Amino acid sequence: MDRAAGPPRPDHDEQGHRPPPVRRWYRNDPYREDRERIVTASDRAAQLVRIAAEAAGDKLADDILAYDVSEQLVITDAFVLCSAPNDRQVRAIVDEVEKRLREEAGAKPVRREGEREGRWVLLDYADVIVHIQHEEDRMFYSLERLWKDCPLLDLPDGVNAHREQRRAVGSASE
Repeated sequence: MDRAAGPPRPDHDEQGHRPPPVRRWYRNDPYREDRERIVTASDRAAQLVRIAAEAAGDKLADDILAYDVSEQLVITDAFVLCSAPNDRQVRAIVDEVEKRLREEAGAKPVRREGEREGRWVLLDYADVIVHIQHEEDRMFYSLERLWKDCPLLDLPDGVNAHREQRRAVGSASE
């Protein structure tokens, strides 16, 4: 059977195959010290991860992480995880992530889950799934524990900078 006619995906060759994995070093890997990690996420997924992480950071999301899950899952290449202390901030992060991905990458979510409750919102962009959780839900479900064997994707340096600033202010006031 021939593959259906249409434009090839930019991250696949003419036959529809994914290119071989790219070797990259990761300096912030809390689970595996100083090991080479193979990242198989597409370049498009890496771009969406970067934009989503920056958008979440701009709205002061906490503990922003991104995992390459392309070897474990066929439905997506990467997960972005972040959290917020209250429902209102969860919604603000969701709005900013959607806005920035639409404007900077022309991406619209294929599916949205949990927006009504505002405790755990999932934005599915096919190549990337963004999880925005309330702090309590993030601690309870502990997705990091489930995906700890997957390689972490590098995020821009300033993404989690506000967290360090809050710690410095908190320790200075004590």
